[in-house]
Amino acid sequence: SDALTMREPSIPAPPLQARGAAAGLMGSSASPDSLRLLRKTLAEQKTLRISGILDRAVQDIKRHRLDSAAELAIEALQIDERCGVGWHILAVAQEGRGDFVNSLSCYEAALALMPEDEEILVNLGRLGFRMGMFETAEKIFRIFLSRVPEHAEGANNLALAIRAQDRVPEAIEYLRNFLAQHPGYANIWNSLGTMVSDDGDLETAEIFYREALRLDPGLARARYNLGNLWMTLGDPEAAIKEIEDALKRPLSADEKAMMNLTRGLAQITLGRLSDGWKNYEARNDLNFPDGTYFAMEGPRWKPGLPLEGKSLLLIAEQGLGDEVLFGGILPDVLGRLGPGGSLTLAVEPRLVPLFARSFPSARVEPHRTVNASGRTIRLVPNLEKGGSGIDYWSPMGSCLPEFRPDLESFPDRSGYLVPDPVRVAHWRNVLESAPVGPKVGLLWKSAVLTGGRNRYFSPFDAWEPVLRTKGTVFVNLQYGDVEEELRMARERFGVEVWNPPGIDLRQDLDDVTALSSAMDLVIGFSNATFNLAAATGTPAWLISAKGAWTPLGTDRYPWYPQVRLYRPEAYGRWGPVLETIAADLGREFGTDR
Repeated sequence: SDALTMREPSIPAPPLQARGAAAGLMGSSASPDSLRLLRKTLAEQKTLRISGILDRAVQDIKRHRLDSAAELAIEALQIDERCGVGWHILAVAQEGRGDFVNSLSCYEAALALMPEDEEILVNLGRLGFRMGMFETAEKIFRIFLSRVPEHAEGANNLALAIRAQDRVPEAIEYLRNFLAQHPGYANIWNSLGTMVSDDGDLETAEIFYREALRLDPGLARARYNLGNLWMTLGDPEAAIKEIEDALKRPLSADEKAMMNLTRGLAQITLGRLSDGWKNYEARNDLNFPDGTYFAMEGPRWKPGLPLEGKSLLLIAEQGLGDEVLFGGILPDVLGRLGPGGSLTLAVEPRLVPLFARSFPSARVEPHRTVNASGRTIRLVPNLEKGGSGIDYWSPMGSCLPEFRPDLESFPDRSGYLVPDPVRVAHWRNVLESAPVGPKVGLLWKSAVLTGGRNRYFSPFDAWEPVLRTKGTVFVNLQYGDVEEELRMARERFGVEVWNPPGIDLRQDLDDVTALSSAMDLVIGFSNATFNLAAATGTPAWLISAKGAWTPLGTDRYPWYPQVRLYRPEAYGRWGPVLETIAADLGREFGTDR
């Protein structure tokens, strides 16, 4: 019937945020407990002649046979489309398949037929969260809790929806109050641990995770979060142990993808690139809440397939910094394609001029990313339908197992991006108007500091010893709102950080690359601008968190051989690192502090 017609995604969702871990904390509509409730509902409706079909559908969901489960649910609904539990089962199957739009419609149909079924309401709120509809999810969970005020999972999910709207203190306080009355809920301790961990209180987070595991030794999410904690503290071996323990437990497909990705990063952190790259592929698993769907037709290239004489499309992925970082393989890819092959690159629109100049034999096009009902979709609009003339396509990072299988495969090659020489000359001329002295570009934060990312960057006041280095001219390369930091440098440290005139440090990336190349040195954390500077071969000093994976288990930075790496001895101990940089800076340019 028309009621069973599945819709295509048509309306964009709110901007997608990094929510993989939080979605896992909410549980799953296909968890063992949820499926038991579904079967209980079925058992209460034994008179239905479709109950046997729906029971088989639930069993298929349990076995992760989601296509079959959806087909069985549709078969049952074609017999009786007024069956609320049938719509509920179809919603769970569609959600598991990643079809959030149709899943939402099915949950709504189920709720209309069974308005008192609280499990439908919970699952609808979870799906709203996964789709980035945080305010809507909060409202749904509040409605649910008005019916069942002491429901632990409902309280947990409400707090996560509050937290996702950048009201972290409110979310923490809500969970603390709940635990004061109901201290025996493991998942609440687990969620609270994650929130305080993101807030930088790792010691308290460990206490909360261990309490969750004391209450429920089989709680895989708490075991996984403890592994994440060890990663942050710089102990990837301990992280792998915890994550592999968690992977032995019953898990939903999205939880498994998330955990495999983190295990891969831990393996890469230890320099175990072969296993690490394999698990790193989980970043593009469509079961992973933050996974990207590449809207491409035709065969996808995989390591081992021949490339000589082929036409290859590589799509840059993830953030701007990753697009530049992974771009180091492109000279090798072009060499493998040979004179008879061709390369098409799809990069962020702001990077097109730079990559076109750097790889003149390649066709360089902008990619486009859209968020449709909770899914990140990346496409290349300027390619002919179906990618006509393309033999293979691949996300750029998926080439790493082929071209960077081990540390020895990273070339001793400083610079693969070519800045505009006219603009480099322009900036060198403009820099003559700055005070006399070596020009050192500064970068101290990322554009995204939510979800605990602030843990990987020092507070700006820790830069005082560097900024007080005499005889050095510091140039602001940091994009975003930096007025507060520049005022702190001027008023507290007595240092004027020179602001380059007439440039948009966020948008004009080709000119930013030229400006960075005109520096004597660039110092900072790994963000988009740092990668642009380093990829041109500009001398650069990188400050990296202890648990970061990109040094690949070394005390250097294999991606850019000219980069000098600085890391704290322990989590959050930025002071000694910046003192060392200040001393090295004085020696580098022959100045006294």
